[in-house]
Formats: sequence, structure tokens, C-alpha cells
Amino acid sequence: MTTPRPLFQPTARQTNWLIAIGCLAAGEAMYVRYQAMENSTVSIACYGGLNTWLCSTFRLSFVLYNHSVFGAVALAVALLNLLRPSIVLFAVALAAAASGAVMHNADLSALAAGVLILSLARPAPMPG
Repeated sequence: MTTPRPLFQPTARQTNWLIAIGCLAAGEAMYVRYQAMENSTVSIACYGGLNTWLCSTFRLSFVLYNHSVFGAVALAVALLNLLRPSIVLFAVALAAAASGAVMHNADLSALAAGVLILSLARPAPMPG
């Protein structure tokens, strides 16, 4: 009789890194959203041609937001993680889902978060 493979569970150290990655991604998204996108003075200056790192990040985030890239990337990577669990895929999907939830791509980001939770019930990949 074969023993079942253990479930995909991050170690305590990996969990701490995942918490940090999720918080940093959500924090950066909040900073861009509330300091550039919803701040009319900064957004008008950025549209007027101001060339700072905040305006560059604002422009990139605005394009990604309009095409729902945050949520789509989060869902795609979460589905890949569901098929083949990996801590790297989990971290990327978590960061994209956290950013998407803040940047109003919450529909796909929430679905990605659900898929990430389901991936924790999958068996860990075979070593080697």
C-alpha cells in the first residue's frame, strides 16, 4: 500500500515571505491608486507630461487596469499553480491578486484568490 503524498503547504519561512510579498504588492497598489490615480492634482500633472517615477508608474498602472491585466495574470498564474503547485507561482499569483483587488480588478482577482486557496489542497509535486 502506498502512502499518500503530502499536501502543498508552504513552510513557516515561505509563509512569512508570502505575507511580505502580498502586503508589499497591496501597499504599492494603494500608493499608486490613492497618490496618483485618485489625486486630481497629480493625475492632471501626469497627463500634462510630468516625467517622474510616480507618473510613469501611474501611466503603466492605468493601461494595465484598463485591460484587466492584474486580474487576468493573477487568475492565469493561479490556475497554473493549481495544476503544478509551486511556491514561486503562488507568490506571483498572490502579488497580482493583491494588486488587482486594490486596482478594481476584483472579479478576476477574487477568483484567483479562491484558486490559490484550492491549490493548498493539492498534493505536493514529486521531488526530482
